[in-house]
Amino acid sequence: MTITDIAADTAPPPPRAMSLSASAAKRVRKLAEMEGGPDIMMRLSVSGGGCSGFQYGFSFDATINDDDHVFERDGARLVVDDTSLDLLAGAEVDFVEELAGSYFKVNNPNASSSCGCGQSFSL
Repeated sequence: MTITDIAADTAPPPPRAMSLSASAAKRVRKLAEMEGGPDIMMRLSVSGGGCSGFQYGFSFDATINDDDHVFERDGARLVVDDTSLDLLAGAEVDFVEELAGSYFKVNNPNASSSCGCGQSFSL
């Protein structure tokens, strides 16, 4: 397990690291409070499937596994397993609020294409 502090929008993340935007960190903190408290973290994983080959999965978790990496920003924690991090290295999780709705968006520099909904991607 590794824990990395995320600097506030000043430098690109190092290899095999991820970042949370300020709006994503704020939303994760709020949802963690609603889910049960300060030990709750957002977990991001990648699995096979979706309309582009791989899909993002978001959940809340209070457990850190041996192969997890934890990234923090402004009190919000993002947990990513080692295998998923291979496909997400350098990515940023953002929280977008639009007229059609609000959602977490992964800006993944490793994706060569993504589907219209932004929930799946290909390499």
